[in-house]
Amino acid sequence: MSGKIAAAAFAVVALAMVVADVAVLADEFTQEDLDRWQDEYMSVVNEGRALWVSGELGTNGVACAQCHPNAANTHPETYPKFQQQLGRVIALRDMINWCLQNPLEGSPLDLDSDEMVAMEAYVAYERRGVEMAPGRH
Repeated sequence: MSGKIAAAAFAVVALAMVVADVAVLADEFTQEDLDRWQDEYMSVVNEGRALWVSGELGTNGVACAQCHPNAANTHPETYPKFQQQLGRVIALRDMINWCLQNPLEGSPLDLDSDEMVAMEAYVAYERRGVEMAPGRH
């Protein structure tokens, strides 16, 4: 019986050592990692910009960029916040979908779709450096 306890204790210690090592390595990034991740992020931002300026998200040919060139006056740093058009506190993606359905007369995007992530990434990128201020109007 004591052999089983010793084996179990060894397994627990070994697992703890593996987990601890992974935790240390999880915070260590190479410049190559950072460059690759930035490139991937920028490819999503560029996809979002392409959607933003496209008149194909709606049915009337209107593009997000017609009201919000370069994502102007979108203020992603203030979300979540109360939005009068929807009558409740919403996330940025909810406002994007409201605009797609109303001014653009289109269909909403799935909230977790690649297109929605790209549009949010583009809007946030255009406002990079602005202090976060959730709830502010």
